[in-house]
Amino acid sequence: MNQTRNFLLFALLAVAYLLFMAWEKDYMTPPAPVASSAANAASAPGVPNAQPGSSASGTPAISSAAAANAPSPLVTVTTDVLRLTIDTRGGSLVQSQLLDYPVAPRTHKDPDPAPVTLFDNTDTHYFVAQNGLVSSSDPAAADQPNHLAVFQAAQTAYTLAPGQNELDVPLTWQDAKGLKVTKTYRFTRGSYVIALDQKIDNGSSVAWQGNAYTQLLSTEPPHTGNWLQNLSNPEIRSFHGAAWYTGEKFEKLAPKDFKEPKDALNADFKGGWAAWLRLYFFAAWIPPAGETAHYATDTVNPDSAHPRYLIRAVGPTLSVAPGQSVDAMARLYVGPNRQGHLDAVAPGLDLTIDYGMFKAIAVPMHGLLSFFEAIVKNWGLAIILLVLLIKGATWKLTAMQYRSSARMRKLMPRVQALKERYGDDKAKLQQAQMELYKKEKVNPMAGCFPVLITLPVFYGLFYVLEYSLELRHAAFLWIPDLSAPDPYYILPVIYAAVMLGTQWLNPAAAGMDPAQAKMMKVMPLLFTVMFAFFPAGLCLYYAVNGLVGLGQQWWITHHMDREDAAAKVA
Repeated sequence: MNQTRNFLLFALLAVAYLLFMAWEKDYMTPPAPVASSAANAASAPGVPNAQPGSSASGTPAISSAAAANAPSPLVTVTTDVLRLTIDTRGGSLVQSQLLDYPVAPRTHKDPDPAPVTLFDNTDTHYFVAQNGLVSSSDPAAADQPNHLAVFQAAQTAYTLAPGQNELDVPLTWQDAKGLKVTKTYRFTRGSYVIALDQKIDNGSSVAWQGNAYTQLLSTEPPHTGNWLQNLSNPEIRSFHGAAWYTGEKFEKLAPKDFKEPKDALNADFKGGWAAWLRLYFFAAWIPPAGETAHYATDTVNPDSAHPRYLIRAVGPTLSVAPGQSVDAMARLYVGPNRQGHLDAVAPGLDLTIDYGMFKAIAVPMHGLLSFFEAIVKNWGLAIILLVLLIKGATWKLTAMQYRSSARMRKLMPRVQALKERYGDDKAKLQQAQMELYKKEKVNPMAGCFPVLITLPVFYGLFYVLEYSLELRHAAFLWIPDLSAPDPYYILPVIYAAVMLGTQWLNPAAAGMDPAQAKMMKVMPLLFTVMFAFFPAGLCLYYAVNGLVGLGQQWWITHHMDREDAAAKVA
């Protein structure tokens, strides 16, 4: 049983899976939205109406208030790695650009492409970070320092100057009774972590009680293009939705599952965080490590053309006596999903790169690739070195497969004679075949063993190349981006040629029924089509792996033929 035949089932399953995902995106009728009275009561887009903590933690409801339609002033902040826009209504972060990460690879024609935009307050790409305070001592008050209140800013633009390590952006709000809130964002050079301090100064004559909250609000990504275009679009294939960490467990929730009560988040935990993930980049609100917060998810305006999905963390109750002040702290990460760097920001944050069931393979594979890249300074060469390492580690195993395949090929005329002798008596035919294999010391299952390694490696590497930020826009020879399909389809064609060479070394006609033989002949075309939609890095891995395997198989087959010829002469 040769490697190509064993791989056929996997190929069919992989193609069927990708086609189904693309078809479902285009033609699957979305479920009717479930209207909640709270969400329908929203009088302005982006105003949450869930009541997290009303039963579990005892915190007050964060309900909507009539939002003014008049635009509020915007504040722009520029650091060495971020460019952000803060809306003075609520101090919400409504635009963010990651200056070190361009949307497209840099080329001679476009040496300075636009940076990636993460936060965006347009209707179709809506994604913002909000925060505020809600009162429990006076919940009916119309004027509260929540994410709808208009704050005052001393400047309309802030820039981290050369040589400056930190930049503070303060926003202030005050009511008629003397309660003052100063919301300060602190930016640090080279960092994607933004510190938030909501300082409450109680200048009134009565105590203030309430809770600080942080939340992320997003729409689903817009779906453009047909199913064939989306098949090669990793943005469509990747997870886009809410995620959280309980201090022990990492969980995710896709927008389509927000309406399911059993899937919704509504819990208290310490040492966690709440995030919204997309391919390569994400944002996460991180409360203080020792603080127990109440986390919840909800859908805002579910009946609208662009419903918004919310994940929120509500902090513990704050009490501020007259003449006293209290600070509510949190951190916001808004940036790249860099494996091996995020746990330093917050425990469990590395889990946002979710390899699923292949994590045990993908994580060390990513580590090996990073190690090789640090040596050769090119991700394409690192993939080739990974191929050589794995082929070296499995050399004896694959040699056993190729020897078994060569022996099976030599036995095919005798197997065919047994079939003619026993006809339809399958029991006797099987017994005679097993006796023949035992006599000739051939294990027909030997060729199956390498597949047990090949398939997990394939899937593990697929996820590494699909989700690893480092391979995004990594160039190799004619390929501008190893995480995207080969633009010229050269690697899929090379792999098809390798398969043809493998079939030449393993004539499929002997011992195969006609239907199986025809299937083997179309396999090179099948793999060419399949790999045309896969990341070029994955195609590079399998093209090089196939070339090395073909060389190994040719050498073993040639060596065995020489041994047989020498034995006949003797």
